[in-house]
Amino acid sequence: MKQFGGKVTKTLKSQYEQSPNWKDGQFQNLEKTSMNMGIWDVPGLLKKQIFERAGREPEKPLEIIPFDQESFLNSTETNLIWYGHSVILMRINQKTILIDPMLGHDAAPIAPFKSKRFSENTLDLIDGFPEIDLVLMTHDHYDHLDMTSINKLKEKVKQFFVGLGIKRHLIKWGINDSAITEFDWWDHQSLTDLTITYTPTRHFSGRGINDRAKSLWGGWAIKSHDENIYFSGDGGYGAHFKEVGERLGPFDFGMMECGQYNELWHQIHMYPEESIQAMIDAKVKKSMAVHWAGFALAMHHWKEPIERFVKTAKEKEQTILTPRIGELIVYKNDQSDEWWRSIN
Repeated sequence: MKQFGGKVTKTLKSQYEQSPNWKDGQFQNLEKTSMNMGIWDVPGLLKKQIFERAGREPEKPLEIIPFDQESFLNSTETNLIWYGHSVILMRINQKTILIDPMLGHDAAPIAPFKSKRFSENTLDLIDGFPEIDLVLMTHDHYDHLDMTSINKLKEKVKQFFVGLGIKRHLIKWGINDSAITEFDWWDHQSLTDLTITYTPTRHFSGRGINDRAKSLWGGWAIKSHDENIYFSGDGGYGAHFKEVGERLGPFDFGMMECGQYNELWHQIHMYPEESIQAMIDAKVKKSMAVHWAGFALAMHHWKEPIERFVKTAKEKEQTILTPRIGELIVYKNDQSDEWWRSIN
């Protein structure tokens, strides 16, 4: 099935084995990581996923503010737009960067039940996007790497920077090999006057039955002459946040994973309180929450991640932004509209 992406060949496996993060036939986290979930938990989870939907998604589709290409391209300051879940469109130093461009309508395209997006017609947004200088991919899970979105984007994108192992999927879907650069943790490349670094996370990867942990997962640091920005990527709380802060920080702005958590998989997705602590550890001066308001991939209320994120930020006196979906923001400006409170 094409949705699965590219297969791990002997040649590719030999390449992956050269990574210091490959051990015992797969990529490994920096610290012991597991899901507290056994086969006996699966039937109950499937039942909740299919039948217990109350509060887990909005009663009506979440609106998206229309894209204003002129304002986006002509701003003299770094700006960005969040499109729900983990999709970020950013303009920095006259470069357009798109992060984890999953704009499809379903985060579970191979599952027996759909995981429908909270907003409608998101694939149509791509038609209005300008040329994309760089796409950054954190990992290959379906809620981040979407075949339909990639197929629609590929004529607009100059370059792809991706975690080690993700390249095989993009090639399977028709992206030119020469346009893709793979990264191991701490690898960095220049994009004119920007330095892009792939950072560790505590997570996993895989799109099919036989490719679990056969590609790398991570976050991204984007540094210019006078700005430093961090995208945490998916993953549980761990010591890597302090290492990121020590090696690459401090950061002017950060986009922190916050949502789709559960006690059964706590080590691979942070609770919102940990998202704020991760911000502090990584030396992020101002942040926003991502990985929420896109899909119901866990059992919590759809508003719970942002409400706990905001509450903890206030308690720990951290500066955060809470943009609306599709809103063009300049992160240097304060913005604290709690827009979700008026939505059921």
